[in-house]
Amino acid sequence: MEHDENHIMIIDEDGNEELCEILFTFESEEFGKAYVLYYPIGAEEDDEGEIEIHASSFLPGKEQGDLLPIESEAEWDLIEEMLETFLGEDEE
Repeated sequence: MEHDENHIMIIDEDGNEELCEILFTFESEEFGKAYVLYYPIGAEEDDEGEIEIHASSFLPGKEQGDLLPIESEAEWDLIEEMLETFLGEDEE
């Protein structure tokens, strides 16, 4: 992963690069990781006007590094809670 303040370059398994917009990042003391929520720039909205949001974990404090998969349901629950809070604040 390469990134600036608002964007990250995601490289998939096939070596294809995709520029993505960062929604937000946060750290979890409970899991000892940081998380990034993002979506591909130019992503199409679905029939309900929503864009698919991706989430990955990473090791905090590194400028560049690998994005890691979310490993547990507890982590997904935390991410969903943080996303709902973020979207709720954005609507206000």
